Amino acid sequence: MKRLDKLIALNCNLSRKEARQKIKDGDVSVNGKTVLRAEELIDSDNDEVSVKGYNFTNKEHVYIMLNKPAGVITATKDENKRTVIDLIPDSLRRRSLFPCGRLDRDTTGLLIITDDGSLSHRIMSPSHHVKKTYLACLSDPLGADDIARLEAGITLADGTECMPAKVKAFTEGGAQCAYITIGEGKYHQVKRMFAAVGNKVETLCRVKIGSLCLDESLAEGECRELTQDELALIFEENE
Repeated sequence: MKRLDKLIALNCNLSRKEARQKIKDGDVSVNGKTVLRAEELIDSDNDEVSVKGYNFTNKEHVYIMLNKPAGVITATKDENKRTVIDLIPDSLRRRSLFPCGRLDRDTTGLLIITDDGSLSHRIMSPSHHVKKTYLACLSDPLGADDIARLEAGITLADGTECMPAKVKAFTEGGAQCAYITIGEGKYHQVKRMFAAVGNKVETLCRVKIGSLCLDESLAEGECRELTQDELALIFEENE
């Protein structure tokens, strides 16, 4: 059982004060009847709650797949720069949303936005070894020796040792490209790994987390909710 004002605040991206005002104004109904008491206890699993002006969906947590565009920072808020949270539409937005991990400002692709701290910890914790796969467009061809060094666990210029990666190089439309899968998330790691073999990343896009692939129907800047089946894919090993 949950207090009505708390439930509305959580699901409608409102403060508790704003939620109480909604209730006071008669904009909230439970099981078809208007409720005017903010402290009313609601069975969040069975009661039907309606809030005027909102597409109310009673969920403990939300899980969002975002196709992050370049130029947007992975943060919850910033006074001067556009953040990934700014891209979330009102229908999905909650006050406590945050990104799971980060992508560099110029890196695009798959980013998970949620308000579930437990899920974020599982994704980011080194002990869970959740793999992330990136598509890198490179300045130069990637040779067999370069791939071998990356897959063996390369040492970066500053002496940082990386875990073994999985690399597949290919050419597409005349561009030199590679898929690289890593199980850790050091600062600018993918760019620094390719730099360690004398190459430069021109563009970088994250295409997979675990076995969850970026939805190709999402344009950059677009997002949608994840299904429960898709959430499970995060913790499956990449093929």
